Amino acid sequence: MTAMAQEPRLMTPEETLLDYFLTLETPEGFRAEFIEGEIVVSPAPDGDHEDAIELIVAQMYDHAKVRMQYSGNKGLKLPRGGSCPKNYAIPDATFAPRERRLFRGAPTWMPPEGVAMVAEVTSSKPERDRIAKRHCYARAGIPLYLLVDRDESTVTLFAEPAKEDYTEVHSVPFGKSLPLPAPFDFDLDTTDFL
Repeated sequence: MTAMAQEPRLMTPEETLLDYFLTLETPEGFRAEFIEGEIVVSPAPDGDHEDAIELIVAQMYDHAKVRMQYSGNKGLKLPRGGSCPKNYAIPDATFAPRERRLFRGAPTWMPPEGVAMVAEVTSSKPERDRIAKRHCYARAGIPLYLLVDRDESTVTLFAEPAKEDYTEVHSVPFGKSLPLPAPFDFDLDTTDFL
């Protein structure tokens, strides 16, 4: 008796695009993400972008009540949204309690469990950070999302993820302090963003 050959399953356009994304090799200095069914290739950030990240990271190391681990290029494999099979995002900053050693031995695209906060600094396409990535991070259950919006001159903390979005939003203009809850428990100084 011979086994019947199964008909190959047709892939959806999103799956085909995702397969392509997972094999994509980007030029040096660029990074690729798969956000809501779209491949996003970004050039190296400008100096002001990197300065904002450094200001956040320095304060995390100096003031967070829990010792934090930081990554500026850790890929996160996030739950699907809409018709998209998965989202693959690289936050500008990812923070996790150091004691968990979350990044040690992690695959290129790791699950978000254990991440305490992600941060983004807006660049040429700010709506992606303001909306699409915010929804991706909320669906993943990442407790806190910090957005430095250079066009609006604001820093916003999104907290309490529920389904597609965060239920708490705290925003301050550059120059004001923004309270960060546990496990950070300090006021983020945004004066140097001015």
